[in-house]
Amino acid sequence: MLRGRMAYSFIGTTVMAIVLSGCTWGGSGNNGASAGPSGGNSGNPQTTITPSASPTPTPEADPIKRQMQQMSLDDKIGQLVLVGLEGKAAGKEALEMIAKFRVGGFILFKDNIASAEQTQKLLNALKAANADAKAAAPLWLSVDQEGGRVNRLPESFAAFPTNRAIGTIGQPAYAADIGKRLGEAVSAIGFNMNYAPVLDVDSNPKNPVIGDRSFGPGTDTVSKLGIAEMQGIRSTGVVPVVKHFPGHGDTAVDSHRALPVVNKSLDELKKLELVPFQRAIAEKADAVMVAHILLPKLDETYPASLSKAVITDLLRGELGFDGVVITDDMTMGAVLQNYSIGEAAVHAVQAGTDIVLVAHDYDKETAVLGALKKSVEEGKLSMSRINESVYRILKLKQAFKLADTPVERIDVEGINRNIRETLQKHTPKK
Repeated sequence: MLRGRMAYSFIGTTVMAIVLSGCTWGGSGNNGASAGPSGGNSGNPQTTITPSASPTPTPEADPIKRQMQQMSLDDKIGQLVLVGLEGKAAGKEALEMIAKFRVGGFILFKDNIASAEQTQKLLNALKAANADAKAAAPLWLSVDQEGGRVNRLPESFAAFPTNRAIGTIGQPAYAADIGKRLGEAVSAIGFNMNYAPVLDVDSNPKNPVIGDRSFGPGTDTVSKLGIAEMQGIRSTGVVPVVKHFPGHGDTAVDSHRALPVVNKSLDELKKLELVPFQRAIAEKADAVMVAHILLPKLDETYPASLSKAVITDLLRGELGFDGVVITDDMTMGAVLQNYSIGEAAVHAVQAGTDIVLVAHDYDKETAVLGALKKSVEEGKLSMSRINESVYRILKLKQAFKLADTPVERIDVEGINRNIRETLQKHTPKK
């Protein structure tokens, strides 16, 4: 039996037929019952069951809600937090994040990745620890693999083009194929979530952080290519996380260092920044990352990542997004220069965030977990607010069939061959 395989009550759950006097749940509308025993050879008169005499079937209880009933507060708080780790192996602190703090997942960076085999071993170790801890759900194993300069894959993998290079060609089929190749590459190692595609419109030449990470300066280009890449990633079983809502393209400050301010009205945002996100949501985007950007005309006090006006009112309310919302990394300067990280995490969840990303520093990770739990115990965060997010998270994990099953083999050469063929197919010959 493979180590790391365990049965989660909501993973792979099939809603079973409910048989009530011959009625089947989810039938074609005719009760699904014959009017008596098959063949009619029992010697008993055939009994006709009329619709009025048939009990009304009730749907089976929601398996995710049943799962949640078995979860402790620590289990639920843990699902709301996704953390980083130090080094290239599953060390004591990472294992404690699983066993003690019950975290919902991890993010890896270049410092955690030396080779395909080492990364596979690290992710398999995290999965095995999660299974051994009898965790409430499998782990998110996430990575920033956009292509171009944002590349986390080991050096043995072929290079991916920048989004700007894809935008220059302008073919959705190319973006979709790149999305597939991205998904194949990260999933081959063991990742199941990728923070891509970038849906920022590159409208400010002075922007220090977006640039060629954007498909271009036009909303149509960014929308068409971003959605195609999103769908390509999704087709491989990897969760695509579109970013950085509500749009990081028109900033002149790097949010890793300080808090950018965008002085645009909602009407102005709707004409540019919000367009790709609105279209991606219409195409069933699964997860959205929210940026650390202050939009004073929407919320004078809190940056988007901590703002109820942005997350609940705009993203969920006006744009109709009901998927998973995740913050950008809470250890960035835009947050830490203005808040304690625990305080910021509580604000983010109060605002409607589902997952708080804490990508660096064990002490900061434990501070966030502690602050969230304390806020529930003190009544600052309601259990209904926590449960809303836990439900969305478990629902997405179920939809993508997450499991703590180890990856046994990596065909790097096969992946590279697919990447090169995609580039040759879509890149004009010189």
